[in-house]
Amino acid sequence: MYQDTRRLDFHALGREIKRKREAKGWTQEYLAQLVDRTPRSIMYFENRGQHPSLNTFYQIVTLLDISVDQFFYPDRQNSESDCRQHIDRLLNSMDEKELTVMEATAEGLQKARETEVM
Repeated sequence: MYQDTRRLDFHALGREIKRKREAKGWTQEYLAQLVDRTPRSIMYFENRGQHPSLNTFYQIVTLLDISVDQFFYPDRQNSESDCRQHIDRLLNSMDEKELTVMEATAEGLQKARETEVM
């Protein structure tokens, strides 16, 4: 029988749910309506680390566009620098217009670097 003693610490994921919800300007009440739960349930997920059902979890992370890899595979995240992880989180919170600006900025930096080498 497979026995793994690791458990998902839902506190960090709950904080991310709260951060993303607030970034969208949604209340706990509104999110609760979307996923057919009570506002108190959302508060427990965000602040107490309570585990939602798998279906509720899926609904919340897809509605809020949360990548769960960092929570499910924290060891893989350690291979990337803190700076890259921070930039990834920032990029994940941007809309398409902001991402277009970031893409142009990165391409400009790359071209500048190429001209310095020549």
